[in-house]
Amino acid sequence: MSERVRSESGKPVLSVQILSWNTVRLTTEALDALAHDVPEHSREILVLDNGSEDETASIVGSRADIRFVRSEDNTGYARGNNLLARHARGEFVCFLGSDTRVHEGALDALVRFLEGHAEYGAAAPRLVDIARGDDPTSERAASRVQRTCMRFPTIATALVYDMAWKRWPVLRRFDDRYHYRDFDHEHDADVEQPPGTCLVMRRALFEELGGFDEELWLFFNDVDLCKRIHDRGLRIRYLADPIVEHHLGASTFAFGPRLVLWARNRRTYYLRHYGWLGAAFVGLMTRLRGVQEWFDIGRKYRDVRERREARAELRRIVRAALSKKPTI
Repeated sequence: MSERVRSESGKPVLSVQILSWNTVRLTTEALDALAHDVPEHSREILVLDNGSEDETASIVGSRADIRFVRSEDNTGYARGNNLLARHARGEFVCFLGSDTRVHEGALDALVRFLEGHAEYGAAAPRLVDIARGDDPTSERAASRVQRTCMRFPTIATALVYDMAWKRWPVLRRFDDRYHYRDFDHEHDADVEQPPGTCLVMRRALFEELGGFDEELWLFFNDVDLCKRIHDRGLRIRYLADPIVEHHLGASTFAFGPRLVLWARNRRTYYLRHYGWLGAAFVGLMTRLRGVQEWFDIGRKYRDVRERREARAELRRIVRAALSKKPTI
């Protein structure tokens, strides 16, 4: 690709934001992929070391091709991206996971689409599994699409999500609808909520919306942002041609208390968009999910001591999940 950089008043067109929390290898690979992509639009890359205990500060912080910010504590996804956005100078901002590899031209394609479509508030690419072998842009890699777009969670979603009855004939349509099982992710389409793994939007819109909701510390912050974009009367576009490889879940898997935090953040999301009755209903479903797990433990563990210990841990998790704290 020939180099053709456009910029206004010395400012970049696109600000790419990456958070790194003990993911030095993944973050380095993500940055190497960006360095391999010769951009059509001028860009800056901002990386936040979110209180890592690995070598992120020394290895990633020494790179000359990024703007590096370090936090002594893990600020979480929402607050960390808001912090980086205050340093960003681009007309557009891209929230990019540290567990990604951007294919050449992918980010430019997203920016071009938004430049030509003022009725859209954000755009997202096709996510595929990380390629194996020496050629990360092979057709084999592109064929392993991750079907990660979702519809906004509703009260019906809370009724069936992760419950034993979610595949019952009468109820499965709610689960199918939430997971976009009617969308193959192989074609362009308007969607409600693409994942925040790679999402491009106008920085001015992000600021008008007040950024990410920082009480949604790690989960549901991208859902909430997309919901507020839609509430503004704007649409969100999924583009199938731009490709970003993604280690599904790799950046959050190492965060041990994620199950409890996910439950807390989900209840906060429902409180924001469905009021206290919605939050109370989610709390009820969390308790029912605990009851379901209680019986599952009984079937799984034959040893009385192991069963007792597993159920004690379950009680601890459910109590923590029902806590009103937004973080662990």
